[in-house]
Amino acid sequence: MSTYVFSDVHGHRATLERVLERVSPGADDAVFCLGDMIDRGPDPVGVMRLVRSLPNVCVLKGNHEDLMLDALGHENDVMSQANWAINGGMATLSGLQELPGDEASELIKWVRGLPLSTHVEVAGRHYIMVHAGIRPDGPAPADGTWNGAAIDALLGAQTPDDLLWIRDEFWSVPTGLLNEKGEGPIVVAGHTPTPYLASMTDELDRPVRDENGIAQMVRVGARDATGGVADRWDIDSGAAGGAGFGRVTVMRLDDGEEFAEPVRDGE
Repeated sequence: MSTYVFSDVHGHRATLERVLERVSPGADDAVFCLGDMIDRGPDPVGVMRLVRSLPNVCVLKGNHEDLMLDALGHENDVMSQANWAINGGMATLSGLQELPGDEASELIKWVRGLPLSTHVEVAGRHYIMVHAGIRPDGPAPADGTWNGAAIDALLGAQTPDDLLWIRDEFWSVPTGLLNEKGEGPIVVAGHTPTPYLASMTDELDRPVRDENGIAQMVRVGARDATGGVADRWDIDSGAAGGAGFGRVTVMRLDDGEEFAEPVRDGE
């Protein structure tokens, strides 16, 4: 069994399909999608359908799903409609309007029920998974030992706005979750395209773009106080920016292997 995680596909169904063909998750594998399936790209509804169909998938709500639900739930609220539209929502709305009514309603109902956070233990390491990040000053276990209950308490102390929207306040400071031996949970998040991190932190494990100028995932925060282990992983490799800027990255947590496909013209 392997555990895979990806985020921020933003409507680029064809790109996601290519990378999933390489990964080929099976019935015994676990797959986590950290939100922002929709908006900006050409086929947001196709992404939702594809993600929902994956075996053993756990999908989190992202800020773009939240914008969609707010707009669809307040059709006469000009501000809700405008917020979604300026964030690329028209591609999603058009796709939903082309579906039979029952299917569109079922898809929206599914999105409405998505959680904001989760966690998993892989090879003895706890991974906290959220769309955007967490506040670093949440409750910690008194004895310094992180387990599922302690992580649930930490996540329960977060606000929905932080889990969906936080940026600088998360990426620019340590989480405080790792000890000097590098033990403790790692936070895996999306939401912030990795090129943005260049102005937020200098604790990056690699350049935010590869040799071709395409955004790539990065690990943040490795230092002496964390035993040289990065405490924050950003897997939003810029798909929202489209061809020439971003890619979709799937990370296998078991061994850290990355599977990535750049967004191509027209997809």
